[in-house]
Amino acid sequence: MDAITIREIVDATGGQLLAGKEDAVVTGVCTDSRIFQQGDLFVALLGENTDAHRFVRQVAEQGGKTFLISESDAAEALADANVILVRDTLAGLQALTHYYLDKIGVGKIAVTGSVGKTSTRDMVYYILSEKYKTGRPIKNYNSDVGIPLTVFTFDSTMEMAVLEEGMEHAGEIHRLADMTRPEVAVITNVGISHLENLGSRENIYRAKMEITDFFGRDNVLIINESCDLLKRSRIHGDYKVITAGETGTEDYVVSDIRDMGLEGVSFTLTAGGESREFRLNVPGAHNALNAALAVAACAQYGVTMDQAAEGLRKLQLTGKRLKVREARGIRVLDDSYNAAPDSVKSAVRTMEATPAERRVAILGAMNELGDDTPALHYEVGRYAAEHGISLVVGIEPKAAEIVRGAREAGCDALYFDEKEDLYPELPKLLKEGDLVLTKASMTRHFWEIADKIING
Repeated sequence: MDAITIREIVDATGGQLLAGKEDAVVTGVCTDSRIFQQGDLFVALLGENTDAHRFVRQVAEQGGKTFLISESDAAEALADANVILVRDTLAGLQALTHYYLDKIGVGKIAVTGSVGKTSTRDMVYYILSEKYKTGRPIKNYNSDVGIPLTVFTFDSTMEMAVLEEGMEHAGEIHRLADMTRPEVAVITNVGISHLENLGSRENIYRAKMEITDFFGRDNVLIINESCDLLKRSRIHGDYKVITAGETGTEDYVVSDIRDMGLEGVSFTLTAGGESREFRLNVPGAHNALNAALAVAACAQYGVTMDQAAEGLRKLQLTGKRLKVREARGIRVLDDSYNAAPDSVKSAVRTMEATPAERRVAILGAMNELGDDTPALHYEVGRYAAEHGISLVVGIEPKAAEIVRGAREAGCDALYFDEKEDLYPELPKLLKEGDLVLTKASMTRHFWEIADKIING
């Protein structure tokens, strides 16, 4: 992070300097007292369960010199410190993020979507990095707090930034777009994640489209037109729209997709009269469309197809996404980061395209699906049974419908109430030559199952 002065923080946040020196500087931003470092601005956020104002004294004792607070009483514990009072510390953090992005002057591409946004974000990063010094999110940070923490790891030596913008409710992407003001945005798809909160796919579409709320004539929206709700004809904003898809009518046309299972994917991409073959060393045929969106986004900054292909050749996905792990002759496809019906089906298709003596799917709850939760879990179970899975293992109550669907489609299936009930059975259930998928919503921590299989 480039150093910024207390005066800059006060001006950017609209705060009041209660104590301290305007010309003092900070060299980092922190919201967690446990990882505070010397030189950080400590932002005392008010969370659902914790008020970080309780920890300002502790941070001061650790050497903290600069604080952003919304409770003036907290200043009493901060002798000899720079103390900035704002009405709302989260809003202050986001205003400072907006200011800092302008200050360092990076180009900005933002990615959102129901499924595939983190993978597409990673692809954008690897492609851009062939031409520019590029920053990307820490871990899976894509929220009101996560994006600021990412941005404050950037500095003015960076030329480009790729950001991920997530949501659970309407209005959230609007706030993130206001904070980041991307020049180019990508919407990967509109699925059924968040149905519980938003009620319909049409409402999810509107929420995703908030990423364009601050767009003008110089901005570009990249959409996956293979998604039924993402059509150029539906979009009427005063900005450029570029499409990718498989029908042959899009600006970026994906064809000749070859799913090689765990070995990856190859495909042909055609744009502007130029065609090129691409190879991804990560599994999942759906990633061909994600890659097309990433190539289209990076082309807005002069990245060539050849540069894009070289960047994608180096691609490594963040976190527990389609990671292949192996021990004792058992291969595990660890796709535990998150789950929705479409992403589970995609992982099953990857399994189906991979040679194996036996394919086992260990599946758990898919969250935020609303009234359709039982039916969608049942559908996933049937789909797994019909696409090469020999044994389905469902864990926790929602997954009981996955098991029912698999059984009714003629597949062997087992149900366990909790992960811990499965662990003693793993040595008996799995054998050399098995290919095993672990997948559920992130809150279920299914990577722990993958770890148990690998570590024995």
